[in-house]
Amino acid sequence: MEKKIKMDLKENVDASEIARFVQVANQFSGTVYIELENEGRINAKSIMGMMSLLSSNGREVTVRSEGADAAKAVETIGACLQGKG
Repeated sequence: MEKKIKMDLKENVDASEIARFVQVANQFSGTVYIELENEGRINAKSIMGMMSLLSSNGREVTVRSEGADAAKAVETIGACLQGKG
């Protein structure tokens, strides 16, 4: 399952908010990745990986997940990265 979204995080996202994103991602049993075109993918369950994603705010990314709850993971993480979660 995958979905393209445009990241729209508030300007002053701090480490505690990134930790919250990681906690949300870890609620899902399957894999959850954020892919940046021509730059590879980031494991949404990794705090260090997600911290590196901050410099990509405003860009289009692909949220990709595999597993039993992949659709819910993609929707939930996508909403978080759009500032809605």
